Amino acid sequence: MSEFCLKGENVHLWRGDHHVLRGVRFQVGAGECLQLTGANGTGKTTLLRTACGLAYPEGGEITWRGQNIREDMRAFHAQLAYLGHEPPLKSELTARENLHYWIGVRRRLEGRELDQALERVGGNQWADRPVRTLSAGQKRRAALAGLTLMRVPLWLLDEPTTNLDAEGQKLVGTLIDEHVQAGGVALAAVHHELAVSRPNGLRRMELTFD
Repeated sequence: MSEFCLKGENVHLWRGDHHVLRGVRFQVGAGECLQLTGANGTGKTTLLRTACGLAYPEGGEITWRGQNIREDMRAFHAQLAYLGHEPPLKSELTARENLHYWIGVRRRLEGRELDQALERVGGNQWADRPVRTLSAGQKRRAALAGLTLMRVPLWLLDEPTTNLDAEGQKLVGTLIDEHVQAGGVALAAVHHELAVSRPNGLRRMELTFD
């Protein structure tokens, strides 16, 4: 089995006639978090979506563990968790119900695990309220609980601290710390430096306009 490593080689992608990604190269391996920085419109979200297979590059390739991700998308997706701008939650379900079904389709989930994950993100008081009644920050925390429950080696995160207060931003840093310390891989698009306590595994890559 190849070591966990996500790699982009000479990735090109257009949006209409706009050349968004121009020969982008990156590599992030086990025990590392790579931060994608840059101004709005430089392609951070596009690169994340390409890295998880939601967008198709016109040139170059993305590989995971040495294999082009498109050779077996089902197997690749089974090893990743993607957290976008909007938390993947159903508004009429409670936070607990959302996690039960969201994670449950991927693996067997014990009730105690679910309780612990919600407690970890401070969800004790609102776990059984419909998501439509939660604040944007509470929804983000619920999604973070789901992220920890996935138990996958690759995290792809698009502005993971959005709508979070200082305590919540610190929580994101801690969760990423623990993930990479355990040998996981994280690729995150950010506007602000992540509040991680182990900087050795943290690198930055800036996307810019030509």
